Amino acid sequence: MTTPEQSPTVALRLDAPPRVASLGVGVHGTGAATEVFRLPDLWQLHLYGYCAELTVDSAVYAIRPGRVSLVPPGAEVRFRYRGRSEHLYAHFALPGSGPAGQAIDVPLMQDAGAEAPALGTLLHRAVVVAPRNPARAAAELWTALWRIAELGLPGGPATPPDPVAAAMAHVEAHLADPLTVPRLARVAGVSHNHLTRLFRARTGTTVVGYVRERRMARARHLLRESTLSVTAVAAAVGIADLQAFNKACRRAFGHSPRALRTASGAVRAPAGGQRNPVPR
Repeated sequence: MTTPEQSPTVALRLDAPPRVASLGVGVHGTGAATEVFRLPDLWQLHLYGYCAELTVDSAVYAIRPGRVSLVPPGAEVRFRYRGRSEHLYAHFALPGSGPAGQAIDVPLMQDAGAEAPALGTLLHRAVVVAPRNPARAAAELWTALWRIAELGLPGGPATPPDPVAAAMAHVEAHLADPLTVPRLARVAGVSHNHLTRLFRARTGTTVVGYVRERRMARARHLLRESTLSVTAVAAAVGIADLQAFNKACRRAFGHSPRALRTASGAVRAPAGGQRNPVPR
């Protein structure tokens, strides 16, 4: 019998929302102990809450509570139930319109672990809203598929915490605050020196360099796309001193904040017809 760790992978294309054909709570095993069928054009997603056996083509998998399976179109499935068996299911098509490199290899059967309740919530929500809001149901299913695809990835929900990912997430959420390497190391749960080594290996830059890049990326977006004053933009990215912000913009972009905004044509009159002042 194939274990989740030995499960072959299927290639998911999640660059666009799925087209949902059917969602629901399937109740099986009350009339017949075995069911055999194929869906020629549709994927099958099942989130299990019982013990049984699944055969996909020639591979046999043990069904256990908390496991999730993704069966590609055209595959023959055989379920062997042990009495009444209830699972959440989705039958759907994937557009697959993006480049081939965007396909994600996902185990056909895997243990969702601590993610199982969250997946159940997403799929239950999709089932409930599907009759009156198919687009919302597709969005819920799309989110569930992304979470399933990330179960076994580094930094995914079923893997141990990743110090670099934790530090990066903190940076994104706290760009307006003081961000020091010791503070980020505490958030990541590692030493100052270890985080520095991990960052260099993962990103090719230092922690300080990464923070600077993210601040300047946010500043460029706000200067080009919003009518926030330069003072407000500087504060939003944690550089309250305007002279320091001006120097940082010149170093990163070769322009002052005002020149960057003017060149992009981003200064637009707000709804009241008056322009926000743009300090030099």
